Amino acid sequence: MFILNFSFLLAQKNFAQYVNPFIGTGGHGHTFPGATVPFGMVQLSPDTRIDGSWDGCSGYHYSDAVIYGFSHTHLNGTGVSDYGDILLMPTMGTPSLDNKDYSSTFSHQNEKASAGYYEVLLDKFNIKARLTTTTRVGYHEYTFNNSGRANIILDLNHRDELLEGEVKVIDEKTIEVYRRSKAWAENQYIFAKIEFSKPLGVSAFDVDNVNRANNSFSGKKLKLAFSNQVKKGEKILVKVSLSLTGFEGAEKNMQAEGKSWDFEKIKKNAENSWNKELSKIEITSSDKDKLSVFYTALYHVFTQPNIANDVDGKYRGRDNQIHTANHDYYTVFSLWDTFRAYHPLMTLIDKKRTADFINTFILQYEQGKRLPIWELASNETYCMIGYHSVSVIADAMMNGVKGFDYGKAFEAAKNSANNFDDYGMKTYRENGLLTIDDEHESVSKTVEYAYDDWCIAQMAKILGKTED
Repeated sequence: MFILNFSFLLAQKNFAQYVNPFIGTGGHGHTFPGATVPFGMVQLSPDTRIDGSWDGCSGYHYSDAVIYGFSHTHLNGTGVSDYGDILLMPTMGTPSLDNKDYSSTFSHQNEKASAGYYEVLLDKFNIKARLTTTTRVGYHEYTFNNSGRANIILDLNHRDELLEGEVKVIDEKTIEVYRRSKAWAENQYIFAKIEFSKPLGVSAFDVDNVNRANNSFSGKKLKLAFSNQVKKGEKILVKVSLSLTGFEGAEKNMQAEGKSWDFEKIKKNAENSWNKELSKIEITSSDKDKLSVFYTALYHVFTQPNIANDVDGKYRGRDNQIHTANHDYYTVFSLWDTFRAYHPLMTLIDKKRTADFINTFILQYEQGKRLPIWELASNETYCMIGYHSVSVIADAMMNGVKGFDYGKAFEAAKNSANNFDDYGMKTYRENGLLTIDDEHESVSKTVEYAYDDWCIAQMAKILGKTED
């Protein structure tokens, strides 16, 4: 039997100890086991799938035995594949840029994961990889258990179609990366600054273009290896800061969150940030498995949406321009999946983030002319039916959540309902329902549009707009 206690005090209890990030990585769970912090821009995790298959949505599946590398963005629990940006993989010996060669087998016996942390032994190269993160910076620690030539592979052709990319070698310890890709999000931008703890030179590359003058590589084919000699037991640390806006944003994020080389300190900070969030709901039980199931589920609640603004507030808007927000700006709104339970829960336990979610909706409406349906990396995917950001807004208004403009939110909701004719919305407005002769999924769409209309009506009631 559970005893629930909603606690907003920063209790010193270790709730993170109950989190098992491997839950959901098998079957059709589509979760990833790697390191992230609550709502973090970085999800640093191993990739065992290089295709866009159903069970490869998160990049990892527990049934697999090969790791291709560690990329910095991952989706959690979705039904369509995307992300897997900025893949790094440590190897030994003569560097190869073929993923069949640089990938490695691994055993779950030599794999560990906890809230904010992941580690694994790469069998082929006898390299121990450890990962942790801040909000915008991924931390890698590679221990080379044999002496010889150590390589770090950077593969920008991993998973998504690379539309264009660039790698700038700033010096032997620093590179900058730009990647624009196409998958579920058809035009995704990501920038990164990568710092190595040890000088590494470019030892191999498979690219479209080389610019010797400024030591940069570019094109739609972009794979490089960085190498140096290591002694047995030597460690190489790597820090990767991300930005959706540009190289300047990645630099600012690195300066704010990536100055330290103290891996253990960053790992502890990540665990503390998880304990802060997980303490919002305290349950007690003598059954450790039940505690693990509950707190891992709560951990997944806090995995997405993801912060998408730089430390200075800049973000890439729905119009693909760079803007500045005075609040956290988020991405990955799978609203058809989350309006029923996720967002009502967040309305109860995190009113500040709920307000920032809605402020993000309003900005996306102003820049993209309609509220988000299923937004991903500043792209509207139009996945699933309805337009359930209005449900999130109505629930927040009915619960008295402060911190967003109710009038603007209502205007956005009303215009999103009235000014678009796609997906049967015009016929629904004219007839009050959809038949199978009008539109496929007619019954579901009728129900969901009617529900969204009702939500907008509740907003109007709160605002005293009786005619609406």
